[in-house]
Amino acid sequence: MPLVEVVRSGFVEGLHRGSVVVLDAAGATVAGAGDVGSPVFPRSSSKPMQAIGMLRAGLPLTDPADVALVSASHAGEQFHLERVAALLRRAGLDESALHCPPDLPVGEAAREAVLRAGGGPTRIQMNCSGKHTGMLSTCVAAGWPLDGYWRPEHPLQRRLTAAIEEFTGEEAAAVGVDGCGAPVLAVSLTGLARAYLRLVAAEPGTVERTVANAMRAYPELVGGTQADDTRLMRGVPGLLAKVGAEGVIAAAVPGVGAVALKIDDGAARARMPVLVSALRRLGVAAPVLTEYAEVPLLGGGLPVGAVRAVW
Repeated sequence: MPLVEVVRSGFVEGLHRGSVVVLDAAGATVAGAGDVGSPVFPRSSSKPMQAIGMLRAGLPLTDPADVALVSASHAGEQFHLERVAALLRRAGLDESALHCPPDLPVGEAAREAVLRAGGGPTRIQMNCSGKHTGMLSTCVAAGWPLDGYWRPEHPLQRRLTAAIEEFTGEEAAAVGVDGCGAPVLAVSLTGLARAYLRLVAAEPGTVERTVANAMRAYPELVGGTQADDTRLMRGVPGLLAKVGAEGVIAAAVPGVGAVALKIDDGAARARMPVLVSALRRLGVAAPVLTEYAEVPLLGGGLPVGAVRAVW
């Protein structure tokens, strides 16, 4: 279903199709479009549930900032890299233990700084290195082998699969390989929204509430200084949000409801206007939503159009 139109100089030059579901605080569907019941790969939007699985398996983290980092798709800014390195040292490991591939930071400023300094791709700069460090640290604490910690049959990954299936309320329809090399499970958008709603509605002291609180308290560690999910969590009190590759994002506000969406062609530029439309249907209002309601298109360095929701 068309969710977003791309308008340039008054002419509609394209449409982005996709699916979106909106749940109220009780978990009932109050709005939606497209196919919200068939499985998709949520990609990094699954990270909060994976963090829950790690903590339940014995990941020894007491600092909420570290919990936020293992739930992160970080931008590779210096404060991200220093904290990942510290977590590795605490587990008696170094960067060579990471299975995620070498990469440059995803954050534009951080990437340019690395290149200006003559640097190149490293594993610790890869945006999932916090999650992989959490996985390795969990294995050290549980006495599980580090070799193959990323394989679906490893005891660690079985625990993480169980957490995702518990919170989405669904059995995974498929197991794929994410961009970082770790497993990614296919679930529905409705299941993904349900999981986020459960996290923000959890009782204080539970592991799921611990993860939700950590991400909301340290949103810069979850994304980066300019990341979309970081800015959302800073701008909307109580909101939990996490982006995923290929046009995915999930968000929830306690006592209000939850949203999950995917843009079919994976266009990141299309997801925020749809998310704003969905959150407004739940009565959520904040200046940051106005900023994200339209993504400007530039021509010659000047605004000549916009990407905006039509749903």
